[in-house]
Amino acid sequence: MLCLVYVLNFLDRQLLSILAKPIQDELHVTDGQLGRIGGLYFALFYCLISIPVGWLADRTNRVRVLSFACALWSAATVACGVAATYPQLVAARMAVGVGEAGGVPPSYAILSDYFPPGKRGAALGLFNFGPPIGQALGVAFGASIAASYSWRSAFVVLGAAGIVTALLVLGLVREPVRGGLDSPQGTPSPATHAAGFRATIAMFFSRPELLLVSLACGATQFVTYASLNFTTLLLMREKGMSLREVAVYYALLIGVFVCAGMYVSGSLIDRFAPSYKQAYGFVPATALLLAIPFFVGFVWAPRWPLALAFLAVPTFLNYFYLSPSVAFVQEAVRPHERVLSGALLLLVMNLIGLGLGPTYLGAVSDLLRPGHPNNSLQLAFYTLAPFYALAAFLFLLLGRKLRHEAAA
Repeated sequence: MLCLVYVLNFLDRQLLSILAKPIQDELHVTDGQLGRIGGLYFALFYCLISIPVGWLADRTNRVRVLSFACALWSAATVACGVAATYPQLVAARMAVGVGEAGGVPPSYAILSDYFPPGKRGAALGLFNFGPPIGQALGVAFGASIAASYSWRSAFVVLGAAGIVTALLVLGLVREPVRGGLDSPQGTPSPATHAAGFRATIAMFFSRPELLLVSLACGATQFVTYASLNFTTLLLMREKGMSLREVAVYYALLIGVFVCAGMYVSGSLIDRFAPSYKQAYGFVPATALLLAIPFFVGFVWAPRWPLALAFLAVPTFLNYFYLSPSVAFVQEAVRPHERVLSGALLLLVMNLIGLGLGPTYLGAVSDLLRPGHPNNSLQLAFYTLAPFYALAAFLFLLLGRKLRHEAAA
């Protein structure tokens, strides 16, 4: 059920990028405007609201917080479908960001109280199927509905489905005991007493390993969110793909390869991290370095069939960072710090990745368009390759630090 909510969370978030071409055609927005509405404008509300929501959820019923948040962002998605101007669309997207701020952090903490240490990596890996399934279903259903009716209908239909799901959460998900699986007796330990808001924030940012994993995730998401927000547009505008072809082939690629990457990375962490803690850093770093040449091949490919063949490899490897990073943070803090710590992780990585990645890529495309009107977006994509290397370097630093801590 939590995975289904995450599917809708990511589906509604990415629907704008999936339907970028028809939205551009009707509302006459530029690549830069698309980048800001999908990146900076959305991220500011999504990230900043997640902190007080995380603090609230650590002290109240996390299931109810999740249900209310799902209903809010789904209603805002419906509002996106009736927006008549760009400013109206911006306002609706900001409201989506406010609602989605209450989606993921409570789910992280609920799952960490459903599964004991040593099994959380695989559990979070399954939960993290949400983004790829949401992206795949968004491409499949969003593009199909838009092709048959209009892009507005896609927002309205999928938003309405989220409102129904919010009601199901209340009936099907039980609130687990906080920290009940962190002590041998199955009851909360003394460490589960509520931590202060300021104290938890101070703890998080004073620990170098938590700050380093957040920055590494941010650098990775700079690439992944920039790519996600503009890949459909690149495939359609510069590589000859139609909306109906996107709904089939690109949807299958996202659904299969990202899910596989999520599950494999979570399983690897559960296998190696108990005795080899530096795996939390070295596994994502290796995956990102291997993805770079295939990502460049995807950008270079002149037509969409070859482009999708290259894209399959980085699609599989790009998300090796997420399950290990979330599992590391959840196990590194006390039970009553988990929601807020998860929110702080999302704050750092989404301000950098979600806020700056799409904004940067859209701005570079607009900058290059006067001199390269036919392939400005392709050239902008090439500039993401160095950020892969930066993200891998930060994860290598994390692995090195964890290795030194283990040795000490």
